Amino acid sequence: MSENQNIEWKETWRDEYLKWICGFANAKGGTIYIGKNNIGDVVGVTNSQKLMQDIPNKVKDILGIIVDVNLYETKEGDYIEIAVDPQPFPVNYKGQYHYRSGSTKQELKGLALDKFLLQRNGKRWDSVPVPNVAIEDLKQETFDLFRSQALNSQRIEKENINDSNSILLENLLLIENDYLKRSAILLFHPNPEKFVTGAYIKIGYFQSDDDLKYQDEIHGNLFDQIEKASDLLFTKYMIAEISYEGLNRLEKFEYAKEAIREALLNAVCHKDYSGGTPIQISVYQEKIIFWNEGQLPENWTIENLLVKHPSKPYNPDIANALFRSGYIESWGRGTLKMINECIKAGFPKPNYYYDMSGFWVEFRKDIFDQSYLKRIGLNDRQINAMHYVKLHGKITNRNYQQINNISKRTASYDLTELVENYHTLIKIGNSGAGVSYETISKMGQ
Repeated sequence: MSENQNIEWKETWRDEYLKWICGFANAKGGTIYIGKNNIGDVVGVTNSQKLMQDIPNKVKDILGIIVDVNLYETKEGDYIEIAVDPQPFPVNYKGQYHYRSGSTKQELKGLALDKFLLQRNGKRWDSVPVPNVAIEDLKQETFDLFRSQALNSQRIEKENINDSNSILLENLLLIENDYLKRSAILLFHPNPEKFVTGAYIKIGYFQSDDDLKYQDEIHGNLFDQIEKASDLLFTKYMIAEISYEGLNRLEKFEYAKEAIREALLNAVCHKDYSGGTPIQISVYQEKIIFWNEGQLPENWTIENLLVKHPSKPYNPDIANALFRSGYIESWGRGTLKMINECIKAGFPKPNYYYDMSGFWVEFRKDIFDQSYLKRIGLNDRQINAMHYVKLHGKITNRNYQQINNISKRTASYDLTELVENYHTLIKIGNSGAGVSYETISKMGQ
């Protein structure tokens, strides 16, 4: 057994360890051992019988909770086990709220404390009422857009579509005690940034990570942001290959259009708007990255997003309004939809990343598309090689020579370019006949 997120070892008891118990109770629970050193060896406590009475009484009197306290007798000495269950309500130590995160104890303050208390009391940040904002301050055009979308989605009864703005907001649960909630302001106010810092979207086109070519900022309420950002992405930041079928004009984008739109909606719906940082969409020659200051549900990892999972929106009120208007589903299908849309359109699967700073979705192009390969500068031999890799999964230097009828030296030069300059292949192996080249898109499959 090793010390970890749920275990703490202490050689002797100090009353300040009530803070650790508080931290475990506010997190996922855990166990404190008294009489063990920092590597888990028993060193014994001399006053174990007294502690068996003092500890549970102090926990009950100061923290207001009950813990299991057990005494173990060994030849090395006695030690005490304090088993702490996670509590459904916030627990405080003399007015301080502590939380176990990783192997450390943190005192919650500021925004972190606000979010913790809201969640433990069954509320979310977006459900907090805001004074001094009236329904008349909201944007009528957005109400009109919502009604139009809701009518098309058939997720609001037709006879309720023309209800007054006040009744509509009530039915969407966006009003509490005659106050508009934060979610109502984000969704319908013409300038929600007056109340919520960073409630906008940034889009930038990057030549490289440190070479920004141009950018746009999309402001307004969330419905406006979704429509404007979607339009910009598909008209300014992405190239569409135009073809015609009879008199019908066909557009084939460099990415799966529905997957990109789903990523945008996911970022808007699940962003942590208390953080003050805008959603950021970074467009490169070969990829698009969506980032938002969002958080996964407690105890979830990226793996949960790759299989069927329940819907647990970070902003339930915002999610409900977007669902009623037909923008999103409510069954936790967003990440799976992105994956399936990419596969259906012949693109690599998206990659998902998550850490404490936020959540990323990364899309890569179909690097086998001939027009794309020509546009980034590949010669005909290299394009032949990419088609070979698409069919066979990999290519060797000898394969390259044979399909292009060239020398080994030329093949080596071309392959090195594909790896080092164009970043379309990766080299597998070090030297000799065992070396092969595979597409980097396999990393996203």
